[in-house]
Amino acid sequence: MRRALLVALVVAVSMPASAAPDPSRDVLWAALKTCVLAKRIANRTFPCLSVDLGDTDRPGSAVLRAPGEPTHIVVMPTDTVAGLEAPVLRGPSGIAYWRAALAARPFVSDVLKGRLTPEAVGLAVNSARGRSQDQLHIHLDCLRPSVLAALKAHGRQIRTTWSRFPVPLAGDRYFALRVPEAEVARFNPFAVLYTLPGGRPNLHRTSFAAVATLPGDPEPGLLLLAYRVPSASAEDVMDHSCTVANRGA
Repeated sequence: MRRALLVALVVAVSMPASAAPDPSRDVLWAALKTCVLAKRIANRTFPCLSVDLGDTDRPGSAVLRAPGEPTHIVVMPTDTVAGLEAPVLRGPSGIAYWRAALAARPFVSDVLKGRLTPEAVGLAVNSARGRSQDQLHIHLDCLRPSVLAALKAHGRQIRTTWSRFPVPLAGDRYFALRVPEAEVARFNPFAVLYTLPGGRPNLHRTSFAAVATLPGDPEPGLLLLAYRVPSASAEDVMDHSCTVANRGA
């Protein structure tokens, strides 16, 4: 999440962040609490686009649009979940939040009224040091044209086991994994990250992105991209100005 988004959210929620060593890392949490309260009291969702309070079998989630970035969407749990390293995400909660993020993709594409193809919309979660907020938030937005071009060129090489993506994406070297269409509904990327190659799993240093396969791919589904460095930020594969839509992705 960029600094401009932090400042804009502070204005949007019109309330101070909770007391913490660095209050700026609680801005999303403050916005989220406002959304949940509005939903419970008045069945309104502002400043969120959507709020699902969940039930006994399904955790709640909310969808927020980044101020000033019409295609930049963030999906968050309504429960406290610090980030992708949280153990709770390895179970059913992780699947539920991921489904909520996949379902939010039309919030990106609908803004552009048919000028964006589904595979040009990416999802991403940053590492502990690569993020600016301490509430799990799944980014959705357009992919960089260079990333989309690389996926078009090499995406069919991705298989159902982790392997190195052939070329760098936004300057970083990723591992890639194919998720067949029949498995997408029950897929849990947070759990799969524990199988990422490279020694003992360290999700504090891990970041990942996902995108739909291209039309005509003989094995449709999702492509998962992940890498591990101290400040990993898969959000870098995104272009919050959505250049691909202007080029007719």
